[in-house]
Amino acid sequence: MITVIAGGVGAARMLRALLQVVDASEVTAIVNVGDDLILHGLHISPDLDTVTYTLADAINPDTGWGLVNESWQSRTMLEQYGGVSWFGLGDRDLGTHLYRTQRLHEGADLATVTAEITAAWNLGLTVLPATCDSLRTIVTLATDDAAGSNTPILAAGTEISFQEYFVQRHHSVPISNVRFEGAEDSMPAPGVLDAIESANLIVIAPSNPLVSIAPVLAVPGIRDALVRRRNNVIAVSPIIAGAALKGPADRMLAELGHDASVLGVAALYNEFAGTLVIDAADDSLKSAVESFGLNCIVTETIMSKPGVSESLARTVLSGATT
Repeated sequence: MITVIAGGVGAARMLRALLQVVDASEVTAIVNVGDDLILHGLHISPDLDTVTYTLADAINPDTGWGLVNESWQSRTMLEQYGGVSWFGLGDRDLGTHLYRTQRLHEGADLATVTAEITAAWNLGLTVLPATCDSLRTIVTLATDDAAGSNTPILAAGTEISFQEYFVQRHHSVPISNVRFEGAEDSMPAPGVLDAIESANLIVIAPSNPLVSIAPVLAVPGIRDALVRRRNNVIAVSPIIAGAALKGPADRMLAELGHDASVLGVAALYNEFAGTLVIDAADDSLKSAVESFGLNCIVTETIMSKPGVSESLARTVLSGATT
């Protein structure tokens, strides 16, 4: 059994790679919900949906989120009314959020609803939210910022939700802090701790360490469970040659005082991961990574290159320390 700690786009690609070489029934994904938000009265779970749509081969390949062949009539109407439209919801995607919200209102928990949605897409693997409780990633602005010409300036020190930072402000404003609202009072979703404790291998997907992986670890019990299984935990670095392939992970690491390289990832992960997989571009840092007490594997990790996905998956499957 393989358990994957997952964020959004990078994690979805890692999961897709693993499913090329193992049966889906052997895989459980524990997915970040710190990005979740309530908008238009709807419960939206971006990382859960990105994982689902990617594994269903329904993701928009141009954006890495949302559905392929989407239409935008509902967004057009919102804009006509002057409503909130900075967070784009396509018409088909809207159906997912309508279903999720209705089921939650009926009393189902997020894990149950997620299982229903993934079953409807015939995915085969188990997809679990890290928690069914409210958990929200909140960032603090390091400088004054306005999202656009028609929005008021927010002062340095203002806290905003992750989606306001990432989508509305295009993650362009520096930040000085990240916290996870609700984490202390949350509990792991049903099946999460069992999936960690019973797994033969636990994979930390190449997701942003600070806002994709850290919210999962903030749920009480999850980090401790990983520490206990450290020798069976293998992480894939999302940082290659000092940069993130997509998103602001490199900038966020630097802004929050971490090394924006595989060394920063090693420092964040060494307590609960026994092995770190880094890209061949960082081969010169292998010894430095190992100085953190990690086994280090060097290989190609950019899954957009032909043949790399399956090769990386096989490397990960055979690479955990014993």
